[in-house]
Amino acid sequence: MNLKNSKTTNVNTSYSGEFERTPVPKAKLKSWTSFLGIYAGEHAAGTEFLIGPLFLTAGVSAFDLIVGLLLGNFLAVLSWRFLTAEIAIKYRLTLYYQLEKICGKKLVIVYNLANGILFCFLAGSMITVSATAVGIPFNMPMPKLTDTMPNGLTWIGIVIFIGIVISIIAARGYNTVTKAANWMAPLIVTGFILCGIVALKQLNVKSFTDFYNIWGEGTEPFPGQIKYTFWHVVIWSWFANAAMHIGMSDLSVFRFAKKSSAGWTTAAGMYIGHFMAWISAALLYAVYLKSPEALAILNQGEAPPVAPGPLAYNAIGVFGILVVVLAGWTTANPTIYRAGLAFQAVFPKLTTSKVTFLAGLVATIAGIFPAFAMKLLSFVALYGFILAPIGAIIVFEHFFAKKYRIIENYAEIKGLNFNKSVLYAWALSFGIFYFLSVQFNIFLSFLTLPAWLFCGVLYLIFSYYFHK
Repeated sequence: MNLKNSKTTNVNTSYSGEFERTPVPKAKLKSWTSFLGIYAGEHAAGTEFLIGPLFLTAGVSAFDLIVGLLLGNFLAVLSWRFLTAEIAIKYRLTLYYQLEKICGKKLVIVYNLANGILFCFLAGSMITVSATAVGIPFNMPMPKLTDTMPNGLTWIGIVIFIGIVISIIAARGYNTVTKAANWMAPLIVTGFILCGIVALKQLNVKSFTDFYNIWGEGTEPFPGQIKYTFWHVVIWSWFANAAMHIGMSDLSVFRFAKKSSAGWTTAAGMYIGHFMAWISAALLYAVYLKSPEALAILNQGEAPPVAPGPLAYNAIGVFGILVVVLAGWTTANPTIYRAGLAFQAVFPKLTTSKVTFLAGLVATIAGIFPAFAMKLLSFVALYGFILAPIGAIIVFEHFFAKKYRIIENYAEIKGLNFNKSVLYAWALSFGIFYFLSVQFNIFLSFLTLPAWLFCGVLYLIFSYYFHK
């Protein structure tokens, strides 16, 4: 939208109901229960059916998995509560408009485009998850861990159908996304619980010792995977959603909250989804690994496929298919909604609903290629590492601008399209720490926090010297 035409901006904002370029008014604020539903739904969702099994392929031990997830998810909740939610209720702006005030329109367009595309890839992996369930009645071959390309026309057709349905829901706006999450979340959580119970019976678990011994002291990672230790689990689970919390993407969600305490509702997503659901999904995969088919694949030196649909169907039948389909939806819906908000800043003449539907189409195309889902652990680490440091710009300006005499919303005040302090800070932090990761083979998630802190400090330094 054109900043020069404030009347048009206000009309469009009121009509869409999404308040893309104005603070959310008091009358439109939502209670904490709205956020409980959307976070429980989004994080007890499609990604969980993949991440749980992928931990097993990384050879993680029982202690490292259980205790590491408890700690890492707690750190994630604290990040949402005391960073994202606090800043969101002060300004009540989307991430994209708040960045525009700081960075300038031209620079934020580049960020929005990258952000939107990465969100689309993540949503696409969730469409892939749903497709593994819908494909069961059609006897569709399931993608393997090493697959990058679609394996047939049936797969492509199913992905396109699911993607269009999800895109239509997301394009209807925040209220529809919230209602969909609130309706689906109880079914999905029930499904995860049932899957876990059935898998425990299939594994003949009768005591905590039996449960612990499923992972035991860990194993060697599967072919093509890296070994996960305690700190891999802690740091990865903390920063699995780095773009959302320390990256400030969920400013777009919590701007609707009445109080910053709504940030605590993310615990529902972390401990129902990123703890219980991950472990339940890992149990499903542990059952499959004992099957003759999986053993034969392992004997050939390959990793057995991680296909959520068949895993859930093996445990709880047709209800498992339904749960996997809905689980993919509840992650893809808000993710496409976020991508739509990002693209809306790139294509201001289009309505939010149109660009959100466009984002859904991009996600659908990504979903056709199973590589995004099968390499989800690595993709999520990279995605957080790229986007999180930009959030440091907002956080450090919020907490330290007055103390270090930094001009807040510099681009807006000076009428700039390009704030070089932001670009220099992000480029240096990303370049230096990504180089360290590649050069010394350091687990990328280990470098997310250092890159975030470094970016924030550099922004203050550059702003102090460049801003007049």
